Amino acid sequence: MPALAPAAFSAFDPGVLPRHVADAVWRGSEVGGAAARTVPTGFEALNGQLPGGGWPTHSLTELLMPQAAVCEWRLLGPALPALMASGGRVYLIAPPKPPHAAGLAQLGVPADRLIWIRASTPVERLWVTEQIVKSDPAGVVLSWLPQARPEQIRRLQIHAQSCDAPVFLFRPAVTLHDASPAPLRVSVALAEGWSLAVRIPKRRGTSLDAPLVLVAMPGNLVAVLPPRLKSVPSSGAAFVCKEVSDARALGRVAAPSTTGVPLSH
Repeated sequence: MPALAPAAFSAFDPGVLPRHVADAVWRGSEVGGAAARTVPTGFEALNGQLPGGGWPTHSLTELLMPQAAVCEWRLLGPALPALMASGGRVYLIAPPKPPHAAGLAQLGVPADRLIWIRASTPVERLWVTEQIVKSDPAGVVLSWLPQARPEQIRRLQIHAQSCDAPVFLFRPAVTLHDASPAPLRVSVALAEGWSLAVRIPKRRGTSLDAPLVLVAMPGNLVAVLPPRLKSVPSSGAAFVCKEVSDARALGRVAAPSTTGVPLSH
C-alpha cells in the first residue's frame, strides 16, 4: 500500500465527514469529553476545565498537594452533598489526620455517612483501597497513598473502571514528575487569602499549566469570621503577630508584608 503524502493529512477537513463521525472526532488541543458520568465540583471555573464538566466516575483522580490535610476538604467539600443525596457514604482510607465530625457535618457529611478506615502501612492502605473500589460503593472514595508505585495505581485504575463512585488518591506534589496511569491528575495548593491554586497537569486534552484560582472559603465560616479574616489586606498593610497566627491556624495564606515579618503559610 503506498504511503500517503503529508499533504493528504494537512488537507483533512472534519467538515466533510458524516455528522456522527465528525462529532466523534477529538483534537488533542481540546478538553475532551468524559467517558462516564461526572459529578459537578462546586466550582464553575473548575468544571469548565475538566473533561465532562466535573469529577469523573469509573476512573481514578490523583490530587497532588505539597502538604497533606490542608487542601483536601476545601477542594472536594462542595461536591460532597450531591454524592450524599442518594444515600452515599464517604470512605476515608488512612487520612493523615482524624476526621473532624462536626466540621464534616457542616460540609454535608453526617457522621453516620462517614466510614473511617485506619491502615498503618503502605501495603494495608493499598489493599483496603483496592477492596473498597472493587465493591463499587455508593458515594466517594478518598485514599491517601503517598508511596504507591505506578504499577499499583494502574491496578487501581483497572478496578476503578467498574466503580460508579469517584475515586480520589491523595499524593505528594513531588510525585508530579512520576509516571501515572491515572487519567486525571490535579495539583492544588494554598493561594492568597481563602483561595486555592489549581493546575491540571494531566487530563484528556492539553494540560492546564497556569494556576486556576478558586475562592474556597467554607460557607459556614462566612457568618462567623470577623471581616479581617475574610479577606487579605493589600500588600501595603501590616499584620500584627496575632493575625498571622490566626491565619495559619485557619489554613489560609496571608498577603506579603512590607514590615519584614514573613507571613507565608
